[in-house]
Amino acid sequence: MTGSLKIVGLGPGSADLLTPEVVAAVDNATDVLGYVPYVARVAPRPGLTLHPSDNRVELDRANHALQIAASGGHSVLVSSGDPGVFAMASAVFEALEHGPAEWLKLDVQVLPGITAMLAAAARLGAPLGHDFCAINLSDNLKPWELVERRVRLAAEADFAMAFYNPRSASRPHQFARILELLSECCEPERLISFARAVTTPEERLATVALADATPDMADMRTVVLVGNSATRRIGRWVYTPRSAL
Repeated sequence: MTGSLKIVGLGPGSADLLTPEVVAAVDNATDVLGYVPYVARVAPRPGLTLHPSDNRVELDRANHALQIAASGGHSVLVSSGDPGVFAMASAVFEALEHGPAEWLKLDVQVLPGITAMLAAAARLGAPLGHDFCAINLSDNLKPWELVERRVRLAAEADFAMAFYNPRSASRPHQFARILELLSECCEPERLISFARAVTTPEERLATVALADATPDMADMRTVVLVGNSATRRIGRWVYTPRSAL
């Protein structure tokens, strides 16, 4: 088989944060597949076929990319941020696990990108400077009870936390519940940062005490970073010291 599949991360938004490895993969692709707004970040050119699709068809998209590679094409599957963080890499390996045995011989590579929580943390200072965890607050692929349990346990363990997909139009009440849960586990002065559309012209950053946080501070373009009990603010910066708590 002479085809290939590269699963790539387009970074958080700015073209300056694309890795040279990802740029080369896209430049050499015959086909680019991904969720509609991510494919829109790839410029059309002769010899390149773009395959935008809905965000709820991840496994179909992964199978399509593998089929193209198996047919000799050079497919690139794009995600925002990093493809291994709440993105397409895991869907490809699920498709490989259940697909034809010959797919296991394909040239499949995962090319990392800068994920939104790291770009947001860099803009803010160093809020993830000690142990932290990342939690996707969407319940599209897991039950809401599990989301709540993971947030509660992470708060009780005093992790700093990064929340992806905090608040959508179809489930605005859920982030309100997360703020209630955090208030049950954390002190009211705990710092919480909202980084919206980070690295794009629409970027907006805000850091407030947990007691002052409201659900409407987040939407689906926002990454929410919650500090641990030692996280502090110095001027416009937020950081979590690396020394033992």
